[in-house]
Amino acid sequence: MQLTDYLVGEEPYYRPVSGEIRLFEAAYAVRMPIMLKGPTGSGKTRFIEHMAWRLKRPLITVSCHEDMTASDLVGRFLLEAEGTVWHDGPLTLAVRHGAICYLDEIVEARQDTTVVIHSLTDDRRILALEKKNEVIKAHPDFQLVISYNPGYQSVLKDLKESTKQRFGAIDFGYPAADIESEIVAHEAGIDAGLARQLVQIAERSRNLRGHGLDEGASTRMLVHAGQLVSKGVPMGEACQVALVLPITDDPDMRDALSSAIAACS
Repeated sequence: MQLTDYLVGEEPYYRPVSGEIRLFEAAYAVRMPIMLKGPTGSGKTRFIEHMAWRLKRPLITVSCHEDMTASDLVGRFLLEAEGTVWHDGPLTLAVRHGAICYLDEIVEARQDTTVVIHSLTDDRRILALEKKNEVIKAHPDFQLVISYNPGYQSVLKDLKESTKQRFGAIDFGYPAADIESEIVAHEAGIDAGLARQLVQIAERSRNLRGHGLDEGASTRMLVHAGQLVSKGVPMGEACQVALVLPITDDPDMRDALSSAIAACS
């Protein structure tokens, strides 16, 4: 596969909230490893896609999970017709050729897997392929970016301090109501009034975090609800499908959210 396959062809829509674009550009200029911290659905992935497009760099994204091994990141030998052949993993590909490597929800990966990134996040900027007996010096354009949701993770599933302190961090939260309404209206293709109603519903759900909900409705969920509304689904029904049912199975919490939807509609 050509690295050009990882270039972001068209500008992804991203509405800046504060100085995150300026901060990321400065971090990339010195190749600082960056951690994007914030709740699910708050725009972290869209942001890194936008920045890869803006910087004209290939973006290699890895969705981390608990079964992911170090070999899934760096590569492995595979048996082919001509014999045993080494295949670079996504991290190795980015290191060799100067892409941005984005490890999404890194805390989902096993801690013994994430250790392999440590040598890429200090002055060495190297990746050791032990099975291949090779040490790769990172391409000058390589940058490592991870995402992390600190409010959602348990004590047993958290990043080690030795990993956190290797990164600079940019904090993501849900934007101010007027900005979030603008984003929802644009992404869902609905008018500003409907978008504002959805944001009001989301704000009420977020007030319930820690009082029966692990997470309130995310911006992404609002976009999903708006997309249903744009296709003729009534607001209440769209919110049930996109907001209420996905985030809770508790009947009392569903009733509370349904009441919030009725009050804002």
